[in-house]
Amino acid sequence: MANVTTTKILLFSNSTINADQLTFTNTVNLLQNNTAVDADNSGTATAGDYLTSTFVLYSQYTVNINGEDFAIFVSASTGELRIPHDGQLDNVVFTSPLDVTFNDNAQVVNCFAAGTRIRTPGGDRAVETLAAGDLVMTADGRSVPVKWLWRQTLSTRFGTAERLQPVRVRAGALGEGLPQRDLVVTADHALSIDGLLVDAGALVNGHSIDRVPLSDLGELFAVYHVETADHDLILAEGVPAETFIDYAGRQVFDNHADYMAVHGEAARLPEMPAPRISAARMLPAALKARLGIARAA
Repeated sequence: MANVTTTKILLFSNSTINADQLTFTNTVNLLQNNTAVDADNSGTATAGDYLTSTFVLYSQYTVNINGEDFAIFVSASTGELRIPHDGQLDNVVFTSPLDVTFNDNAQVVNCFAAGTRIRTPGGDRAVETLAAGDLVMTADGRSVPVKWLWRQTLSTRFGTAERLQPVRVRAGALGEGLPQRDLVVTADHALSIDGLLVDAGALVNGHSIDRVPLSDLGELFAVYHVETADHDLILAEGVPAETFIDYAGRQVFDNHADYMAVHGEAARLPEMPAPRISAARMLPAALKARLGIARAA
């Protein structure tokens, strides 16, 4: 998955980290866009990763808040500690000192989410942690097993095919609080909206739904796709999103050989009976207006 852009920043005044505690005198929560950059394309928070500027580095510490791990960043010039977020920390009361954990290979909610969250019977899980046999929830409330988790590594060195360039759907952009967090998918990955399968690229409106700049992705980035027995709808950040459909064929994925060793050659999956929208001009006028696409299309 791509680097992550967040909309808020929590600043800790007069802050220091000693051993396993973060001490501070005050916190300030600001509305501010930042991009957490996965400098080594590891999919986790590691030394050298940074927040918008290389002068604000991952501190190699995380803090657990309401069951989720957040990366802590530090300004190289002032030593100020900060946590980027998307509103999850708005109503949290912080008391010094905070318990923190040293972790130079951290799965965190505010960075590098190969972590698009997929709904499972046991709660939301980062997509890259799923494996064949794990259960995921469908949009209509069934639990179905994962047949395969596909992984594809893409390069930005010579540009990326438009259909593969990630599209970022910002939190709440689809209405009714969805997606629950920024959702990043490739442009040809469909979301279910008003009974239509709409490729993410057709939803770009230039503000709340936009293409992720190649400069934000690093030279290599990974995307994941969940295959189930049927072409189905699962919940990604709360949004009904399609499971794998073999338009391009399975052979384009990094782990195709592993799949073949387990399953052998597979028959093509029939597509679910829903109209597919692949371009903004095909969208119903009411949907374009609701999402602000009319201005961009």
